[in-house]
Amino acid sequence: MGNLKEIVGRFDKAKILVIGDLILDEYIWGTVDRISPEAPVPVVWAKKRTHVPGGAANVAYNIKAFDAEVCLVGVVGKDKNAQVLFSELKKRKIVTGGIFIDPGRYTTVKTRIIAGHQQVVRLDWEHEESLSRQANQKILGFMRKNIRFFDAVIIEDYGKGVINKELVSEMVSLVHGAGKYITVDPKEEHFQFYRGATAITPNRKELENAIKNLKIKDTTNEFKLNEYRLFSDKDISRAAEHIMKYLRLDSLLVTLGEQGMCLFEKDGRKTHIPTVAQEVFDVSGAGDTVISAFTLGICSGAGKLEAAHIANYAAGIVVGKIGTAVTTREELIESMNS
Repeated sequence: MGNLKEIVGRFDKAKILVIGDLILDEYIWGTVDRISPEAPVPVVWAKKRTHVPGGAANVAYNIKAFDAEVCLVGVVGKDKNAQVLFSELKKRKIVTGGIFIDPGRYTTVKTRIIAGHQQVVRLDWEHEESLSRQANQKILGFMRKNIRFFDAVIIEDYGKGVINKELVSEMVSLVHGAGKYITVDPKEEHFQFYRGATAITPNRKELENAIKNLKIKDTTNEFKLNEYRLFSDKDISRAAEHIMKYLRLDSLLVTLGEQGMCLFEKDGRKTHIPTVAQEVFDVSGAGDTVISAFTLGICSGAGKLEAAHIANYAAGIVVGKIGTAVTTREELIESMNS
């Protein structure tokens, strides 16, 4: 445990580049006391509007909250929402030099209207089409110039078009050529993009759906790729092992909710890590915290298993908070002491 705390103590020396889908999470808070005469829907009396960086921007916020240096790479539209997102990132002292403006795309926004403590509706503005070749080249050009300044790259894939096959293929070669780590918080439909990454951190559902989507041939016939069948723990292990080989990963860390995490390593080792969460109020953004803490651990001298334990402690803290939350080095060390 003392070694884990020493590793967390070195987080402020790490430099991470985060690339992925940038999202502005907007919340409109209000109350409801009547139904609209125009349609059978509640009328929300709006009282407050707040904004929080989401998607890859939330990963960057997690890393900054751990006192590490971070630079964000992605694409926004030429619109007011982009200005709001830049303002929120500036408040959190997140470097935005890798964010490019594409006038042909929206800035991705998820607007949640909340009455009392109940979400009434969510409205999304987004594109799912892959970036243009020109946009890909702008991102790659930025990375070629700056990759030497960073210890690792985190890919945060929310399926909004930034993380596409052509971009990731060139990026993985670039990052490996620079001798850096590359970790991925995956989108289940895109697992085939991540070949050659150092590690990926799917949750249980993403792993189950990925193995079905990839249709990897199971020569031992140990499990069936049945869309309607729930995977057992043994199936999860087999699926992880197949994906490890298919993507040529060094490790795979799957999060299992109240069952904790399971780390699979290239040498065949499998380690289950029980959850340390005392109470679970909200799992929103927990995956962002996991990949942030896991990657920072690796960059700060941890082995894969030590980094997974650190990520487990970090996740245990954020799920005990309401809403998409982050934690700090001080909270993390305090959690390890308790």
